[in-house]
Amino acid sequence: MTVALAGRAPATFEIKSAHLPLVALLLKSPDLSLLAQELTARFGDIPDFFDNEPLVVDLTPLQAAHAEATLDFRALVTLLRNFRVAPLAARGGSPAQMHAAQAAGLTPAPDTLTTPARKTPAPRDAAADDAAAAPATPTAAPTAAPAPSPSALVIDKPLRSGQQVYAKGRDLVVLSMVNAGAEVIADGHIHVYAPLRGKAIAGARGNAEARIFSLCLEPELISIAGVYRTSEVALPADVWGKPTQVRLDGGADGKLIMQAIKA
Repeated sequence: MTVALAGRAPATFEIKSAHLPLVALLLKSPDLSLLAQELTARFGDIPDFFDNEPLVVDLTPLQAAHAEATLDFRALVTLLRNFRVAPLAARGGSPAQMHAAQAAGLTPAPDTLTTPARKTPAPRDAAADDAAAAPATPTAAPTAAPAPSPSALVIDKPLRSGQQVYAKGRDLVVLSMVNAGAEVIADGHIHVYAPLRGKAIAGARGNAEARIFSLCLEPELISIAGVYRTSEVALPADVWGKPTQVRLDGGADGKLIMQAIKA
């Protein structure tokens, strides 16, 4: 005898796949004091850079030379929280490292974060199953409109010494001079349609495809995806004070390439 039971969905919750944007910290050294120094040098004067974003600690880079290193994950979590990130998970470590990470409250994460989460099956209705067996009339699947990409942040006033502008998640366009002592930062490209005499940091979250453009390149510092060059090393004469683009060749371990922009 077939018994059909009425299906009922929970009234108080649903469980669905969640695709969350996570910042990944690729840890290259077990020396937390050195890590603290370098984080302070990089982000100490940008208190809103991370804005409490969730973070996964990626231990993969340690495995080549520090696979047996012992890490104080509680101290690491405290350090990272001081920079306004929320460490949630760890991945890529040795069994001992992953055990220590779990003891500190970090969840083991898969090597890839794109694996769809399992869905809880909804209760089944036998009558609905019979109806589903009948041929269905094809219907056009709804097409979701693509989300617009964030527009560039445009600054039309000169930036004086001590001023800082950060274009989070987008490009930065500056229409006036960036004076010495000022700092412009963007997760994408930086365009300065005037003299650039301060610091310019493009691809601040690791975008190695970001570029810096200026009509007059005379910077104190230029950086793309963490690769930087300061004024202590003089720029080539064919780009100093001239319209120039700066790009990164070879990814995060590459070098900065400066090319004059010719009309």
